[in-house]
Amino acid sequence: MPWTSEHLEWLNDTGDVITISTGESVPVFEFAYDIANEEIMSHWATHFRNHYCSDDEIEALKPQGMSNAEYLLNLKFPDGAPGLGPSTRSGDFAEILVADYLTFLHDYYVPRTRYDRKIIGNESSKGSDVLGFKQKNKKPSNKDELIIYEVKARLSENNARNTLQSAIDDSSKDEARLAESLNGAKQRLYDQKDFAGMGIVSRFQQNVDQPYKTKFGAAAVLTDSSCCIETLTEASTQEHISRTQLEMIVIRGPVLMSLVHSLYERAANEA
Repeated sequence: MPWTSEHLEWLNDTGDVITISTGESVPVFEFAYDIANEEIMSHWATHFRNHYCSDDEIEALKPQGMSNAEYLLNLKFPDGAPGLGPSTRSGDFAEILVADYLTFLHDYYVPRTRYDRKIIGNESSKGSDVLGFKQKNKKPSNKDELIIYEVKARLSENNARNTLQSAIDDSSKDEARLAESLNGAKQRLYDQKDFAGMGIVSRFQQNVDQPYKTKFGAAAVLTDSSCCIETLTEASTQEHISRTQLEMIVIRGPVLMSLVHSLYERAANEA
């Protein structure tokens, strides 16, 4: 897949830190994108599109007489019309952005398997949002690491809910659905003939006989108008199943929903 990390040049650690009610510090990142940068936006659109459908598969999969753009917009991508589509777009965008953050800035292997076989474009994929793996050697070690990230997005103008708290709360459910999430990722990697990726996932299906470190993550991705710092500071990890192994981030940026719609349109029209 033609994965790229150029768009992460726009993800800046502001140095700002939110201290939530239970005392943990949460770093704040700013996504200062430049939609006028045609080269990076085009590369990013290709990267984004290939999460839903590999470029070399579009011709074989689309109905006869349908253009590439029509196929992607009508049958693969969540749509932009009012209803479930925009919320699914924002959720998928946020998950892919956090997957890129873990892959390119923190050296995790993150399988890209959640979107390309969705039956209904306007529905979110089941299972854990983002899985990341670190394995330094082929031989399993107790230093190997799995991180499970729960990602919540609020990209329209609405600050009524504590998006970080929602991510923390749902993160507690990730351990219970881990086996299913690993199995789902492994099946899709098999479909993609990614046998190296399958081997990595297989290692992390063996926690009883070959233990590894398990970490959790909670991310809130917010448009600036929905990022209320006072609300975010009220978040609590008190009820989390593994609060000492929980990391948290906030990513904010200007008018993110407009960016999301633009990215989907470019991804379709440049296919």
